[in-house]
Amino acid sequence: MQFQDILYEKADGVATITLNRPERMNAFTPKMLDEWLAALQDAHLDAETRVIILTAEGRGFCTGMDVQAQA
Repeated sequence: MQFQDILYEKADGVATITLNRPERMNAFTPKMLDEWLAALQDAHLDAETRVIILTAEGRGFCTGMDVQAQA
């Protein structure tokens, strides 16, 4: 799956999911939430993955839901 609002990589048993909307303080949109859940599911189903790291680009991890995206 191609992701637009998150970065996802796996290496040496570690899956890293990075929220990648720093211009909006990584506020979730419905599409971003779908991408995040797909990455978590992929990491969960991968027998090689032992650790999942959740991180974010920019100065804030996440401000919650993007209310402008909901309108």
